[in-house]
Order: sequence, then structure tokens, then C-alpha cells
Amino acid sequence: MRGSLATFGVLLSVSIGSACAAAAAPSGGLLDYVGQCVPFARAASGIRIFGDAWTWWDQAEGRYDRGHAPRTGSVIVFARTGRLPMGHVAVVSRIVERRVLMLTHANWSRRNGERGHAEQDVTLYDVSTGNDWSEVKVWYRDVDGLGGGIYPVKGFIYGGRPSPQLTARNPDYVGALIDAYVPGAGR
Repeated sequence: MRGSLATFGVLLSVSIGSACAAAAAPSGGLLDYVGQCVPFARAASGIRIFGDAWTWWDQAEGRYDRGHAPRTGSVIVFARTGRLPMGHVAVVSRIVERRVLMLTHANWSRRNGERGHAEQDVTLYDVSTGNDWSEVKVWYRDVDGLGGGIYPVKGFIYGGRPSPQLTARNPDYVGALIDAYVPGAGR
């Protein structure tokens, strides 16, 4: 009997651990997701990298093509900083023009006071002096416009199979351009 209880305990532990892991992965519709950016980006892009967001750039070397120009469906890797100790990953959903694109990502803005929600077609603005996407500003729901922070970017990872839910049917291109180029827009 003692062996059976130990086996049951192990099975129960494995079942609970599996259930917790399943809860962390996107389920149902892509945009219903609530959780961390990494499982979301993996599901949205089809790029099979694991670990903290800031490690994705180095992990992609030799496995996926990488570069410094956005492509629809590519994963943008934000560097680790004091504000982003784990980095951040997001998926390019639309390219609006050479310095403005749209992201679909999770765990950036708050919704009803809670972080983790997925956001579709969020404005990203290249503010780098070399026009090389090495520094960006990101639309932030809490201020209804581009946030005040500038974030360093390692680059883009290419080659996944993006989700068909990555972008909206009619994204707001005009709004993205206003967000990027009109100082104080939305505030």
C-alpha cells in the first residue's frame, strides 16, 4: 500500500505540474491569452525557443535567421534592462512604414489593472539614430499612447509559422502613424 501511495503522490504531482504548465500556454483564441510574453510569442510566431525573453537572440543563432529589419511574423527581441529584467519578445504583425510597425504581444500594458493580456497591432516606433531598430518606443495602454521609455532591441528572429490571428482585419494604420509622429498624441 505504501508503494501505491508514493506512486499516486508522484502521479498527482506530475498531473498538477502539467496542469500548471498548460495554464501558462496560450489556449483558445490567441488574443484571449493572459500570461508571460515568451509562451505567447512562441505560439504567435511558431518560433520554438524557450527561456527568458532576453536569451532568445543568442539561442536563435544557427537555428533561425536573424537580422535588424522587421518582417511580418518575425519576433523582435528586446534587450534585458533595469525596466525589463527578463527582456521582452513580441511578434511583428504589420509593417506600416520604414520606422513604424505593429506588434502583437502579451504582458506589456495593463487591462483592468492586470498585466499579462495579449494586445494586437500595437504601435512600435524606431527611435534609433541610425534608423536600424536598435532603440524603440512602444504603445502603452496605460497612457493611451507611446510610453516614455526607450527600449534597446537586439534584433528580429525570422522563420516561424505565424498565427493567422496575429493581426486584425482592419488595423489602424493612421493611428499608428499619429502615435509615432505626433508628439504627445493620445495624452
